[in-house]
Amino acid sequence: MNIYQHFRPEEREFIDQVLQWKSYVESTYALKLTDFLDPREQYILKALIGENGEIKYKLLGGSQDAERKRALILPEYLTGNEEDFQITLLEIDYPKKFVTIEHPQVLGSLMSLGLKRGKFGDILIKDGRIQFFAAKEVCDYIKNNLESIGRTSVKITEINLNSSIRSDVLWTDEHVTVSSLRLDTIVSNIHHLSRQKSQLFIGQGLVKVNWTLVENSAFEVGEGDLISVRGYGRAKIMSIEGKTKKEKWRIQVGKQK
Repeated sequence: MNIYQHFRPEEREFIDQVLQWKSYVESTYALKLTDFLDPREQYILKALIGENGEIKYKLLGGSQDAERKRALILPEYLTGNEEDFQITLLEIDYPKKFVTIEHPQVLGSLMSLGLKRGKFGDILIKDGRIQFFAAKEVCDYIKNNLESIGRTSVKITEINLNSSIRSDVLWTDEHVTVSSLRLDTIVSNIHHLSRQKSQLFIGQGLVKVNWTLVENSAFEVGEGDLISVRGYGRAKIMSIEGKTKKEKWRIQVGKQK
């Protein structure tokens, strides 16, 4: 069976990577720790590793409701613990009374250090406080090199994982029935928009899937996808539950309030 046919062509490289990780654990009986994975990558990893084989996986992002998570792939007889995930929590100290720093600025500054996106996890912002999860192997590098965000001087401090900010964002689950898994159809049904309006938003570059801009209305959405529409918030495709008797897709969606 061709395993690639169940996924998108652009995901082939990541599929090969997961299969290499699995093979490594099978042949060495050693743990394999990945970088931070987005929800879609987590879904692919779960599908390829499976639930009942000799190889298993665990996921941890630093907090209970983290979106981006590191995966620990390990032999069935090993347990693995929180320390094995090598996750640190860093807080950004800056003059909060005079400056406002937003998520894109933090992300851009981290990327400008030459780090891969997989080396850090969720960025948390609440009441002027800013934190982010990072892989332990780059923690010292970030502390020593992230000296400013925009024109604002900052200081990076490592704090305990238990001190992470709890987001005020709430997710609500709902079931949606759609005629197809096309992106324009999904956006239209989730946000109660006309098909024409959802196509317009996609064409104008207002829609992202897994943090990547998608301008093709016919793009097929899959399980684990995180869809953001500017001005309308974000939604997760929690599961695709199959077709109804009328050949429509029934999906479970998490919507951000």
